[in-house]
Amino acid sequence: MTRLTRRKDKPHSGIGAAAGLALCAAFAGLLPDPARAAPDGETGFVLNTFAFLIWGALVMWMCAGFTMLEAGSVRTKNVSVICLKNIGLYSIASLSYYLIGYNIMYVGVDPGGWFGSLSLFYGSTADELALLAGADGAAATVIAGADYSTMSDWFFQMVFVATTASIISGTLAERVRLWSFFLFVIALTAFIYPVVGAWTWGGGWLGEMGFQDFAGSTIVHSTGGWAALTGAVILGARRGKFREDGTVRQMPPSNVPIVTLGVFILWFGWFGFNGGSQLALGSAVDAVAISIILANTNIAAAAGVVAALCVSKPILGRIDLLASLNGAIAGLVAITAGPDLIAHHWAIVIGGIGGVIAVAGSKAMDMLRIDDVVGAVPAHLFAGIWGTLAVCIAGGGDFLTQLSGILAIGGFVFVASGIVWLIIDRVIGIRISERAEALGQDVVELGIEAYPEFVAIPDPDDT
Repeated sequence: MTRLTRRKDKPHSGIGAAAGLALCAAFAGLLPDPARAAPDGETGFVLNTFAFLIWGALVMWMCAGFTMLEAGSVRTKNVSVICLKNIGLYSIASLSYYLIGYNIMYVGVDPGGWFGSLSLFYGSTADELALLAGADGAAATVIAGADYSTMSDWFFQMVFVATTASIISGTLAERVRLWSFFLFVIALTAFIYPVVGAWTWGGGWLGEMGFQDFAGSTIVHSTGGWAALTGAVILGARRGKFREDGTVRQMPPSNVPIVTLGVFILWFGWFGFNGGSQLALGSAVDAVAISIILANTNIAAAAGVVAALCVSKPILGRIDLLASLNGAIAGLVAITAGPDLIAHHWAIVIGGIGGVIAVAGSKAMDMLRIDDVVGAVPAHLFAGIWGTLAVCIAGGGDFLTQLSGILAIGGFVFVASGIVWLIIDRVIGIRISERAEALGQDVVELGIEAYPEFVAIPDPDDT
């Protein structure tokens, strides 16, 4: 089955690609007759298209998970703004990626190139429109030219862009201006992320080098993490977060059950994130591969939780629920670069180390006095770097190639994000006023409170 996007011309040796699966299945005597292993052209086209749509819908549902996680993590006075930011960023990402982002990432990217077409808009092919119009022979032409419908692929790719943007909103919560954040999301989803995608999945220079990132530990999660880290450094911490005596003020979340629900939703959506990145469901090989991917995804997340739980007391001085929840996300992020591993025990190692990295990373962020409200940078950036390098251990990746990709993407995103943040700051400012930070963005920016039965009272540490 050919792959039209996210080109993996160099197969991921962790699963041995289709050959490894075929060899294992043949050894067990379970491989069906090759003539019956794959369906006919139209059935395969339908199955692949349907898979893209279902997997994409699961990934879209991750936006709900990010919303719940962030809404529960911030203080009561900022919940409504976080909800608006999350539905706003998803909508902006959808429009930006349709307008130009997809074209930059995939259309006309030369082998070894830097970015694709700067043309506007994207849509169904002429052959697909002819099929809808009932033209004779159109179905055969469409099936012969592609393995799935054009816009099913666009939809699946688009929801990954929104995931990248969601990482940033949690880190910068409670002090970034609403419209400044939305302007940055436009730049991220229309240009920064698509360029990274063009270098890798689009067949650009990193892809030609053999850089491996199956579903986006670096391409998606570290990109969002670098952008969030840049914003956090430029924006500064919430007032009162780091006291003059060097101590760190704990700012308890407004709703722990909502945070927990958000993590479960993200965990659920990740099955679409990683499983859908097989990019096909038209053969027995694809079905077995996706089963392996989903199993490894679940195992890594579970290992991340247990590892974070075990190290939270030694590192943080307490058994920490929020650290354990972040451990699940870190385990998921870490396995995302290579979820197609046949040796499932490696998923435990990769996910478990990801969980430890998230807890230790949160402690390091506090020591560096960088304020990350939801711990997104340790879970998405630090664990994403680890997961991308872990492909070298269990997936046959080349260390220098993987490291080169991490450094190139990190350097580009950090610099590009910094330029965008500084321009926005110079033009309209990126930080809310002291009054808005004291009373909460809900009251000052929206005039609507998430929990109106509570009275907004300025915190002494904020004034």
